Amino acid sequence: MAGHSHWATIKRQKSAADARKGQLFSKLAKAIQIAARQGGPDPEANLKLRYAIEKAREASMPKETIERAIKKGSGELEGESIEEVTYEGYGPGGVAILVECTTDNRNRTTSEIRKLFEKGGGKMGSAGSVAWLFERKGLIVVDASAIEEDHLLEIIVEAGAEDLKRTGSKYEITCDPSVFTQVQAALRQHSVPIVSAELTQQPKSPLDVDTETARRVLKLMDMLDEHDDVQNVYSNINITEEALAAVS
Repeated sequence: MAGHSHWATIKRQKSAADARKGQLFSKLAKAIQIAARQGGPDPEANLKLRYAIEKAREASMPKETIERAIKKGSGELEGESIEEVTYEGYGPGGVAILVECTTDNRNRTTSEIRKLFEKGGGKMGSAGSVAWLFERKGLIVVDASAIEEDHLLEIIVEAGAEDLKRTGSKYEITCDPSVFTQVQAALRQHSVPIVSAELTQQPKSPLDVDTETARRVLKLMDMLDEHDDVQNVYSNINITEEALAAVS
C-alpha cells in the first residue's frame, strides 16, 4: 500500500484549528467521560480511559478538566448522559465511511449527520452496511529519520506488532489493540520518538479513487469531522501523497 495516506494524518493537521474553536477539548472530555463510565476511573485498569487521557494531554488539556471529565463519567460528579453512536454510510464514488460520535441527544445527532452525508454527495446507510469493511487496529507513527527500518522492525515484532510500512517520511506501525500500549512502551524503551498513536478503524481493502473523487470524499469527511458530536471519521479511500497534495 505504498503511498497510502490515512485520514488520521490529515486530521492531525486540523487539531490546532479545532483547539482554537474550542471543539477539541469538548470532544476529548466526552471521550474521557464515556471511557470512565464504561470501564471505571482508573486508567491503569482501563485501557480506553488511558488512551483518552493521553490524547487529552497531547492537546494540552488542563489537568483539572481531565479529572472533572473522569469524575462525571464515574458518577462522582453529576454530568449529562452521553452515549457512543457509530454511523455508517457512503461517500462520493461509493467510498465507505464510518463516523464515531458521542452525543447527549441521539435523534438530533442522527438527523444532523444524515444531512451532512447528503450535503457532501453521500448517503447514510443502515447499521452493518460498511462496518465489515474495517477492522479495529492500533496505529503508531514514527519519523523514518529517527531509526533504521530493520532495527525498528525488530523492536515492534518483539512487542507484538503486526505490520510496518513506509509512507513518505514516516513509518506506520499497525498492531492489535490489545498490544497497543505494549508497542508504544517498547518504542519509548529504545528512545524512538512517537509522532502519533491512536486506535483506529483500518480498511481491510483500501479503495483506489481518482483525484476528483478524492477531493469530494475528503471534503465530506472534513464536514463530518467538524461536527461537535463527531469523535472520528474513517473511510476506505486509498489516496496517494501526490493526490493528497493535488486536493489540499
